Amino acid sequence: MKKSVLSLTRIVSIAGFVLMLGGCAALERLSQIGEQPKLSAIENPTAAPGYKPVQMPMPQAQPASFNPNSLWRNGSRAFFKDQRAHQVGDILTVKVKFTDKATLENETSRSRKADEDSGVDAFLGRKTLPPPLNKVGIPGRILTADSTGSSEGKGSVDRKEELSTNIAGVVTQVLPNGNLVIEGKQEVRVNFEVRELIVAGIVRPEDIESDNTIDSTKIAQARIAYGGRGQLTDVQQPRYGQQVMDVILPF
Repeated sequence: MKKSVLSLTRIVSIAGFVLMLGGCAALERLSQIGEQPKLSAIENPTAAPGYKPVQMPMPQAQPASFNPNSLWRNGSRAFFKDQRAHQVGDILTVKVKFTDKATLENETSRSRKADEDSGVDAFLGRKTLPPPLNKVGIPGRILTADSTGSSEGKGSVDRKEELSTNIAGVVTQVLPNGNLVIEGKQEVRVNFEVRELIVAGIVRPEDIESDNTIDSTKIAQARIAYGGRGQLTDVQQPRYGQQVMDVILPF
């Protein structure tokens, strides 16, 4: 009983906290009625709350070697200075090409039938007794059981997603093995709707093309987010009260 009271108290506390946050968000939305949604300020990604440098397994450091009387340095990719992104603060263009299509179908059918019948026909010698004793209600069978079960399930998934665009990213970190951590964010406002595109991940300098672009399929640990905020997105979302009830209600 005590645990039930504690659980109910916790649920009520969480619901009250969520409602309080929803009320603050509602006040902010009320202050923006009739105005276009504001664009986010340009910020340093490394200064954002919760930012953590990426840590990946690194190979052993190799000492640099130079050839005497040579115009070329070992590991150099060009005779002249390479203009591609290679250090913190450099900019490169990410070509986002995301195509996803999945079609799945599952069908399961199962059935089972069982009959159990145990005992003796002439329990306690009922057939040998003279009338009317042989008609007394003495059971002829001790146990009789029947069971039948069946289940059938069907499921299908048909999904197709496609996204093609370009976004400029900034090198935020250079890993010890030379790989680059990049992050890019783009916001476009059309009337009262803001579309957001965020790309982040790790790239190899060798995968950056000569025009300082890289395909999104060559980004390791890629994080690509495409969404929006504004009047259209707000209408498509359920009210925060309904979202709270969806979480709390057990049925």
